[in-house]
Amino acid sequence: MGHARHDGSENNYLNRILTTVVYDVVEETPLDEAPLLSERMGHRVLLKREDLQPVFSFKIRGAYNKMARLPVAALRHGVIASSAGNHAQGVALSAQRLGCRAVIVMPDTTPKVKVDAVSRRGAEVVLHGETYTEAHAHALQLLGRDRLTFIHPFDDPDVIAGQGTVGLEILRQHPRALHAVFVPIGGGGLISGIASYVKAVRPDIKVIGVQTEDSDAMAQSVSAGRSVTLHSVGLFSDGTAVKTVGEETFRLTRALVDEIVLVNNDALCAAIKDVFSDTRTILEPAGALSVAGMKQYLDRHAGGKEVSNPVVAVCSGANMNFDRLRFVAERAEIGEQREAVFAVAIPEHRGSFRRFCELVGDRNVTEFNYRINSSDLAYVFVGVQISRRAEAADIAQRFQAAGFDTVDLTDDELAKLHLRHLVGGHSPLAVQERLYRFEFPERPGALLRFLSAMRPEWNISLFHYRNHGADFGRVLVGIQVPRGDDARLGEFLQTVGYPYHEETDHPGYRMFLAP
Repeated sequence: MGHARHDGSENNYLNRILTTVVYDVVEETPLDEAPLLSERMGHRVLLKREDLQPVFSFKIRGAYNKMARLPVAALRHGVIASSAGNHAQGVALSAQRLGCRAVIVMPDTTPKVKVDAVSRRGAEVVLHGETYTEAHAHALQLLGRDRLTFIHPFDDPDVIAGQGTVGLEILRQHPRALHAVFVPIGGGGLISGIASYVKAVRPDIKVIGVQTEDSDAMAQSVSAGRSVTLHSVGLFSDGTAVKTVGEETFRLTRALVDEIVLVNNDALCAAIKDVFSDTRTILEPAGALSVAGMKQYLDRHAGGKEVSNPVVAVCSGANMNFDRLRFVAERAEIGEQREAVFAVAIPEHRGSFRRFCELVGDRNVTEFNYRINSSDLAYVFVGVQISRRAEAADIAQRFQAAGFDTVDLTDDELAKLHLRHLVGGHSPLAVQERLYRFEFPERPGALLRFLSAMRPEWNISLFHYRNHGADFGRVLVGIQVPRGDDARLGEFLQTVGYPYHEETDHPGYRMFLAP
């Protein structure tokens, strides 16, 4: 993106920011050091904790500053906003404090938890349309009919100035040298406000924006020199899923912001985990954007002398949908480059499975999926814990050298989203199959111990395991046991020493997996 350009027209925001009225409702949020993240990055990292606001987001700043400055007559009629997220809660709380009517138009698809959060603040919720665009259009219709004032989520000078108080606090809390402040970008209100203050007071400090690769309207607009509208946006970081940035925010970002970093969803998940490790707080995806971008930036400049001072990442919100936590946990290890995922073809010979596990060695197996489907080859989906991304290629080469055809799927979306959850269905080759659930202790070598206790003439026909971070892993195993071997099977189950349950007669197994 290059260096920011200054033409002086943005400096009128300094006075706007210094004269905001946000502290009627906002308390100054802390600027906390992240010791674990700092140690791992080899660089001092500070977190600006906007997730601790009353609505768990910075959005209250801009919404209140705009509404508190409205004429008395306008407040008497009330305000309206279209939002399915944090802006809605900011407007609702501001209206509650100012004693005015607030109408929030939200898409029909908005989760009930968000609708309830806005309603509890006393706002009137109107559900309309399937998308934000349809909700926004309906809000504009109501605006004229009821003489309400529209509160824009980002493209308004008073909203921008309110968000700029985040930058004011950062420099007041850390008056010493800083290298950069990392800020998430959706429509651009937050970074416009922060950059307006920082560049006016401390122009030596870089202001670096962060967007997801699939919602990069601002990055594309700055690169093109004009506002670019995206055809579609990614929905994981819903707080920054904006197709078109604001006119004023585009002008300010183009003039003041030094660089925009793009990150993927895996990096976002890893950043959520990083902040949790340091603070025990779960940020929403948009709230962790700045941390993900900061990590990528520091990795790119690792070993260089140009980054010698501390960096700040703005944690912008913590309104996480609970049902997303499973996805975050699944993807965080790959995003942190701690897990490699492979598809491996293993010859269907006695002992091949065990030889494969010996190649894995002391590495922790994070996942193992297999279903017998060929008399010649077994295709397994395996995840292995790694310490660096380049290690994935080393492991794949080791499998190949042992005669196991291998495909590295670590960066493959189909594999990460879907294939890892599929066990394989019915197989006519799984004759005399017995199905068991085992609990394995989560430590390296547990799987190899299990295989070593098995009789060599028994074949594993199904295997499903995923590390879920608990002390015990849960494993589903299909074993082909010849008739008459029940006694030796009982001996094996006692010898292996893991708690187990037989599921051979389970109706779900009979419907979906049994031969």
